[in-house]
Amino acid sequence: MSVDSDSVAEAIARELQLMNPGVRTSRRLADQLLDPEFVEVGASGRRWDREAVLSALPDMPGGAADGPQYEPLGMTGTVLAPGLVHLTYETTIDGRRARRASIWRKLDDGSGWRMYYHQATPVPGE
Repeated sequence: MSVDSDSVAEAIARELQLMNPGVRTSRRLADQLLDPEFVEVGASGRRWDREAVLSALPDMPGGAADGPQYEPLGMTGTVLAPGLVHLTYETTIDGRRARRASIWRKLDDGSGWRMYYHQATPVPGE
């Protein structure tokens, strides 16, 4: 594999971890995946900072092991620059679809790839 494909594969693996209920309900595990400067614009249009997401994540959709789970589709990625990966894909959860985009950043501090930015846009009924 090339450095670019390794970077994209690692960002995808970590993106999928963030959809796992065990990670969503563990502040420690989720904390390891979010960049210190993380920002999200949710499907509701609300802007979230890192602390707000870490606090709310266990109660957000996809957090219960026996509840609806995110179903990702068509996840692809592109290396924008060394240490920066852009992912795009769609999800379905509990009948709701969203188009999603994430930017993953790898800092030189040894913490690995972390989500720097995430945005979700609802897909209207078709």
